[in-house]
Amino acid sequence: MKIVNFAEQNSLISQYMAELRDVDVQTDMLRFRTNLRRIGQIMAYEISRTLAYRKREIQTPLAKAEVDLIDSKLVLATIFRAGVPFHQGFLDYFDKAENAFVSAYRKYKEKENFDVCIEYLASPLLDGKTLILADPMLATGASMELSYRALLTKGTPAEIHVASVIASQKAVDYVAEHFPADKTTLWVGAVDPEINDHSYIVPGLGDAGDLAYGTKD
Repeated sequence: MKIVNFAEQNSLISQYMAELRDVDVQTDMLRFRTNLRRIGQIMAYEISRTLAYRKREIQTPLAKAEVDLIDSKLVLATIFRAGVPFHQGFLDYFDKAENAFVSAYRKYKEKENFDVCIEYLASPLLDGKTLILADPMLATGASMELSYRALLTKGTPAEIHVASVIASQKAVDYVAEHFPADKTTLWVGAVDPEINDHSYIVPGLGDAGDLAYGTKD
């Protein structure tokens, strides 16, 4: 599996990541959502550089011009609810893509013991398409894998791009083990060293869904 870690290079993602992590900036939910969206846009651009293209001739007001257009059939998938603003960043750039949505959540048995449950799936057929599966926090990798398995009921994609803002090293290893290595690329804004007893990324940024939309009961 190929891994692209944006923390290993200088880009605007570093600025947006700093604001996402900063407890003094996190109180602004609009800014938090906007920064998730901005990182999604940057990752969408970087992914676009790896896709297949075809040449097409178009007519300008003055003459014909040859242009290159994306030849991959794209499906943008995300996991509710923290994934929504991140997903929107991808959709801003891949505006002709099909979209898929998965509801995955932690069902706690005890304080530190939980199962990941899938309740909802809406997806087009995936056979032969390029799947971009985006979720801002990749803590253990279990939610991402179960969402991917749910999406496979709609067909087998030809290419897979997993995109996260922050991942733990444990989750990176998990995705590498459970996704097809020959056709998966992991795009991540940063890789943090550990997760705590509640399976939150450390240092991470906290609960992305709560920071984006407010706390849940």
